Amino acid sequence: MPAIKSLDDLKRIREEALQKRELKQTSGQAQVIVGMGTCGIAAGARETMKAILDAIQEENLSGIIVTQTGCIGLCEREPIVQVVVGEQAKVTYGKVTPAIARRILKQHVVGGQVVEENVIPLQS
Repeated sequence: MPAIKSLDDLKRIREEALQKRELKQTSGQAQVIVGMGTCGIAAGARETMKAILDAIQEENLSGIIVTQTGCIGLCEREPIVQVVVGEQAKVTYGKVTPAIARRILKQHVVGGQVVEENVIPLQS
């Protein structure tokens, strides 16, 4: 982080931070999170992540943020992918192969329809 030497520097940094936060909160923006803990990687999460990134590039999609996280805690369901579209609730998918990842991207992220057969149900 650069040193702040004046009030103008502080204002500029504040504005940049506010713009970044606003971009993340834009309604309709989608976030795809891939579980990349040790168990996820062993189960094929790298290939799943690569398939998601390749599909975004091939289809020239925009407005999708792809991130990775550590262990989600459901090792038996790895690879795990979570999808958040706008203000909608997070949907967690399990056993996501590269083919299923492409389907989730096309059907859920772009089309707005959850891929029900791969959803991990919430525990109550």
